[in-house]
Amino acid sequence: MTIAVVVFPGTNCEHDVVHALDLLDTEAELVWHRDTHLSNFSGIVLPGGFAHGDYLRTGAIARFSPVMAEVERAAQIGTPVLGICNGFQILCEAGLLPGALVANRDLQFICRPIHVRIESTDSVLTGAASVGDVLRIPLNSYEGNYIVPTEQLTEIEANEQVILRYCDEAGVVSDRANPNGSTNNIAGLTNKRGNVAAVMPHPERATETILGSDDGRRLLEGFVVATRAAPVPSPSRTEAAAV
Repeated sequence: MTIAVVVFPGTNCEHDVVHALDLLDTEAELVWHRDTHLSNFSGIVLPGGFAHGDYLRTGAIARFSPVMAEVERAAQIGTPVLGICNGFQILCEAGLLPGALVANRDLQFICRPIHVRIESTDSVLTGAASVGDVLRIPLNSYEGNYIVPTEQLTEIEANEQVILRYCDEAGVVSDRANPNGSTNNIAGLTNKRGNVAAVMPHPERATETILGSDDGRRLLEGFVVATRAAPVPSPSRTEAAAV
């Protein structure tokens, strides 16, 4: 099976994702944001970058790209969908995940390795990890500060939809270990079903020891395993009409 890696104008991490999936013996194919053909893909990744330049609000324009209707359709039937950094922002803007991402607490771009702790393994991203695992993964973003209304926060915490939190090297979650001010140190999130997941740091940049860490493999391995067991979208009406 093949995983679709969606490319928007301004996306810049798509080849990193393809390389990481190749290391895991998994085929990946770049899909342009205007495409509306995602049938036969076993999983979908929205990679990092600056979709549509982020000039209005990060991900606000990307959510209207033609491909997003198919991403939503695939998510509804249970196909694994993963958003990384800019992809996280797009999934929130599209309403596939709750909350939003705003400017970092200190209004500075962050580009350095950070630590995250696995909070739940009930998602397509964390299924190969264990609760309490601490991973060292690069963070590379300006709008990585996750916010969510109090009522929704209570709900996602109760549903164990928080899958990753920022922490220190020992796994301690604290304000000091929170690099961008994210609510409750949230670094990764999933939907109620567990098939749509997102993470702000970049696991694809931590897949080989030569990169300083291969901890990201644990997340991507879980995603790959999930794609092998998940339903594949059937052709949409648009695709069927084109045949």
